[in-house]
Amino acid sequence: MTVPPLKNDCFALPPGVEWTPVDSALAQLRDGLSAMTDHEVVSVHDALGRVLAAPVRAARAHPPYANAAVDGYGFAHDSLASAGSGDLAVLPLIPGRAAAGAPFHGRVPADRAIRILTGAMIPAGVDTVVLEEDVHVTDDTVTLRTGLKPGANTRRAGEDMDVDARALDAGLRLRPQDLGLAAALGVGTVPVQRQLRVAVLSTGDELVEAGASAKSHQMYDANRPMLCALLDRWGYDVVDLGRAADNPAEVGARIEDGRARADAVLTTGGASAGDEDHVSAVLRRAGVLRTWRIAVKPGRPLALANWDGTPIFGLPGNPVAALVCALIFARPALSVLQGAGWPEPMAMVVPAAFSKAKKAGRREYLRARLTPDGTAQTYHSEGSGRISSLSWAQGLVELPDEALQVTPGTPVRYLPFAGFDL
Repeated sequence: MTVPPLKNDCFALPPGVEWTPVDSALAQLRDGLSAMTDHEVVSVHDALGRVLAAPVRAARAHPPYANAAVDGYGFAHDSLASAGSGDLAVLPLIPGRAAAGAPFHGRVPADRAIRILTGAMIPAGVDTVVLEEDVHVTDDTVTLRTGLKPGANTRRAGEDMDVDARALDAGLRLRPQDLGLAAALGVGTVPVQRQLRVAVLSTGDELVEAGASAKSHQMYDANRPMLCALLDRWGYDVVDLGRAADNPAEVGARIEDGRARADAVLTTGGASAGDEDHVSAVLRRAGVLRTWRIAVKPGRPLALANWDGTPIFGLPGNPVAALVCALIFARPALSVLQGAGWPEPMAMVVPAAFSKAKKAGRREYLRARLTPDGTAQTYHSEGSGRISSLSWAQGLVELPDEALQVTPGTPVRYLPFAGFDL
């Protein structure tokens, strides 16, 4: 009898077994995806988080007319030379004023000035505005120094954007500031991609719904609420497939239901090669399992499939691994399907505030947060069942496939959760 040496490492890569590097798995995943083409037109009031199906052009210039940038007094700049005495100029004031929404309809004569307020349309005969803090005013005159440049404190029509200019590009996921720009340009409706539908399924006899009565051998299902909320945060239409028991027929039927009702399916649990790992078994029998052994920690049992055009993400059952794999693999793939392109994670290089001897052969993602001095601090345990670490963390430290000795001060790659829209 031959007993192998004790390694006590569930993520160890056995000799003779081929493991797919993370970058290769991502490339394979990306190559099999294309954006859906269904789109609709919605009001800018209902477009937050939606993805533009076509470019948006300015229906009107912005600003639509020349206007004052400050409260003050407007005049023709040439008047300063004729009304000047040394470095001072005295301009008679004409009756009336120009205000935002209440323009002055006459023409301001040469060598005269008019009261003007911020945002007001520049009256005819005016090309320059002086701040009210920079003048001496009487009932009928304004005195100022002559050092102003022509056009000071004015905004020209269209200086931000001309009419018919391309304002927003197709593929953009609309943010509040994008909708503000569209509205300012007179655009009331925008063409957007149909909202992507993503189905979520939990598997496992041990799972019960949070809040229900649990037996001693059961656990509450954390993955489904977490992933449903994640997908909702990303702007997708979530299809909740519930929980499936460890039964191949039931797992297969739930996945089929997800394929019929959604554009993509996320499952958790059952993605490895054990007796009760029915997700990977169902996908393998269907001949659609593309990638299974991925050299990643956490998340080694990760099944990626494309079933007649429907991507299936067989995520690990442990909550930490499920979230990490959803961020690294599912997020960019779903973004492509939605028409927003393949987003690379936001990353920054910061000094480590921890020590670790990393082995070669796998990509590792450590739960982390930045300290007040800008170093990356990692959670005290790497266990993928410690869901509390996800709440503690503010991002992930990504360690490369190669071996690496990390000590305090070593530069490491930090991926903030904010870069994943979390």
